[in-house]
Amino acid sequence: MSTGTENTGTAGRVGASGPADAVDERLRRWRLVLGGDDADGTGHTLTGQDAAMDGALGALYGNKDGKRGRARPGQDRSAGLGASAPSVARWLGDIRTYFPSSVVQVMQRDAIDRLGLSTLLLEPEMLEAVEADVHLVGTLLSLNKAMPETTKETARAVVRKVVQDLEKRLATRTRATLTGALDRSARINRPRHHDIDWNRTIAANLKHYLPEYRTIVPERLIGYGRASQSVKKEVVLCIDQSGSMAASVVYASVFGAVLASMRSIDTRLVVFDTAVVDLTDQLDDPVDVLFGTQLGGGTDINRALAYCQSQITRPADTVVVLISDLYEGGIRDEMLKRVAAMKASGVQFVTLLALSDEGAPAYDREHAAALAGLGAPAFACTPDLFPEVMAAAIEKRPLPIPDTGSPGR
Repeated sequence: MSTGTENTGTAGRVGASGPADAVDERLRRWRLVLGGDDADGTGHTLTGQDAAMDGALGALYGNKDGKRGRARPGQDRSAGLGASAPSVARWLGDIRTYFPSSVVQVMQRDAIDRLGLSTLLLEPEMLEAVEADVHLVGTLLSLNKAMPETTKETARAVVRKVVQDLEKRLATRTRATLTGALDRSARINRPRHHDIDWNRTIAANLKHYLPEYRTIVPERLIGYGRASQSVKKEVVLCIDQSGSMAASVVYASVFGAVLASMRSIDTRLVVFDTAVVDLTDQLDDPVDVLFGTQLGGGTDINRALAYCQSQITRPADTVVVLISDLYEGGIRDEMLKRVAAMKASGVQFVTLLALSDEGAPAYDREHAAALAGLGAPAFACTPDLFPEVMAAAIEKRPLPIPDTGSPGR
């Protein structure tokens, strides 16, 4: 973890006054990392802002007294966060002062996991103090049913801020990528000049190459048909809402709203655990979608796919995206039969083990391999790659599977 020295103004002194200062700066950084145990070997004493920064780290990563090691005589160390909302709020303010936003988000997640601070997020003043990110949204959604009415308004504001930031980041590129894919999927054989797909036209006419002229005679032109405003493709997002899929649920809800805003795509969003809930009618507001989920509980992928299968009216023009870690609590063989049946009918089936920035989570490798055997490779997907995956599925070309070593490839 970064020690936040980029915010203290001390990094610039490295090498500025000679080797001695460089050694001192190196010892200072190691002291912040190691926590001040007698065995850390630095012999360095922190003062001023460095001591305050060390106290913030010790409150989270230290022992129950807030110490990462045995304190030396005269050394002032934090007493830990305890269960006091005011002390936690002060600590949240401290870490936002000392560390960059990306580090603050990591420390908040660690505080929730290590110190059991989830219940404190039910207090509005605490929510106003935290750094909002995808993982915080996941935590809030898991607390949704226990959240008092006085907190829900603040929680929705926090979630909406994160959702709006994600939409700004992802929406424009997603629409542009999928609009191009929809245009290319409607190919015509008598295109106008500006609609000619030259790569495919050349490939289709290689047999008409004239060596003496060093040219190809394009006897058959292949072009792009322009997608009209009518629905061209149907997309079904089938999302596992078990607790481990929190970040994926957030991203999938945002993408669902973006897809639903495109007239040429008929989008359906389904979430499931052991029950199945269709949230399609809430897609105009991804915040409503998120608060319509219930993170946690069991998993019945087979039941969810049975529902999705029943909603498909044009298999050849449908893309089903299953987002799940594949830990099936339902009937495994039936699940695989449904996937095989959908693919046989012409459905493009995509399995994402995660839709998040962190990469592949823990997942059922046996099920991933079985789906790959059916021609539905399972892999983790980052939000930035998702538009390309969807474009490939729409055009019925090989998926751009990342080189992550996923066994479902």
